[in-house]
Amino acid sequence: MRFNWVTHYRLGLAFVVVVLFMSIGKVPGMILSGAAEQMETHQDQQMSEPQALTIILERIYLDGEISEEVVLDSYWSIENFWAKYDQWQLIEIDESTMVFRKQVDDISPLLKANGYFGITEDGVLTIFNGRPDRSRIIQSFFQIDVKKLESKKQEELIQGIPIKTKDRYEEVLETFKPYSLGE
Repeated sequence: MRFNWVTHYRLGLAFVVVVLFMSIGKVPGMILSGAAEQMETHQDQQMSEPQALTIILERIYLDGEISEEVVLDSYWSIENFWAKYDQWQLIEIDESTMVFRKQVDDISPLLKANGYFGITEDGVLTIFNGRPDRSRIIQSFFQIDVKKLESKKQEELIQGIPIKTKDRYEEVLETFKPYSLGE
């Protein structure tokens, strides 16, 4: 579910309405029963303390990896809260948890640490977690016409080409794109 500025406005407005209803018990001349007095005292305590939420931050990287960070966050005002997450897209919400998502214009930490371009037995350009000969596949791209590859490039793919940066990731894809077999 996608949220836009109208939804953010409505959530903010709902927050203001809740705060107003919580403070109605303070209207002069209003008579409260014992249970209502206890509720008013509890509400006063809640308003004098920051509100707590569980925040889940999802990052989607260029290579398709998704990382998830869980944060316990507190806020005093809804405006400060939204300002803190203005670079994120709200994708899910319930009474105590919000899930935000962000597209990251970079490769994942996994690829930077241990990612290698290589080729599978059937000639598909693939990223491996570790060297291609003994590792698991992270992502596959396209089939390469191995007959057209220079022996040096073929050997590089067999040994594995380390991926440490976004630029290297894009460079390797561009280098081997002309050797891809048409679909």
